[in-house]
Amino acid sequence: MSIEVKNLFKYYGEQAAVSDVTFSVAKGEIVGFLGPNGAGKSTTMKILTGFISASSGEVKVCGMPVDVDSLDTRRKIGYLPENNPLYLDMYVKEYLEFVGKIYHVKNLKARVIEMIKAVGLELEQDKKLGALSKGYRQRVGLAAAIIHDPEVLILDEPTSGLDPNQMVEIRELIKKIGKSKTVMLSTHIMREVEAICDRVVIINKGQIVADDTASHLQIDLSHQTVYAEFDGTVSKAMLSKIKHVGKVEKVNNGWLLETTDEVDLRKVIAQHAQQNNLLVLTLKTEEKTLEEVFKELTK
Repeated sequence: MSIEVKNLFKYYGEQAAVSDVTFSVAKGEIVGFLGPNGAGKSTTMKILTGFISASSGEVKVCGMPVDVDSLDTRRKIGYLPENNPLYLDMYVKEYLEFVGKIYHVKNLKARVIEMIKAVGLELEQDKKLGALSKGYRQRVGLAAAIIHDPEVLILDEPTSGLDPNQMVEIRELIKKIGKSKTVMLSTHIMREVEAICDRVVIINKGQIVADDTASHLQIDLSHQTVYAEFDGTVSKAMLSKIKHVGKVEKVNNGWLLETTDEVDLRKVIAQHAQQNNLLVLTLKTEEKTLEEVFKELTK
């Protein structure tokens, strides 16, 4: 595993910002780390990067324990915090060379040119950072985070404050980087998670409340709703008698049926249709949006 977190606690005084958090991220995964403001996202990420220490628990990156004095783990990590810290009076190439020297990057000038090309800064490379738009500053931050070729990339709100075009560009850049790195990113933008992430971890009030793929989270079998159309006469009373079917509602040419149990209602309806010589024209699950799932888990 690239990231391993077990029974993590972080207290500020008597208040637990993070409480018994456990999750892992496999090599090559892109994981979305979601939660409302104050849920413990940034605290967890700061502990992962060695920026602050945990109160208790076990945190490993690439198999090595993380602590605030560990330079070995920091060499394995690239970190872009929510407030991208840049020296605005420095030029793009100058700043990346400065960061590269901190990490003792070999063949530094060639690596800087490689990073500028990788994040699309060719036309901006001779400008001061203070003259760049926020989208290009985020590109500089990403270049600085990966200049030492880390195995793990941790991004805290990487598209915050960007316009729609800049968001798309940064998302594509993260997907490109994610082909060769393990990426963990925090965001409030659900479409971003659906577009980029292999898996979703949701934290609320300092505790993990979900850890699964976005598609699985959107299909909740215990509250499943199915839309069905049949070739033939079907009544509400008939459908209401089907085992595991609760609410039945007529919608256009078909029916919305809600389950009462944790079963795949599509199989139940298909079996009922077969037993009653009904031809099924349409049978599909009405998925929740990731935003709806998020609200249910964190309200």
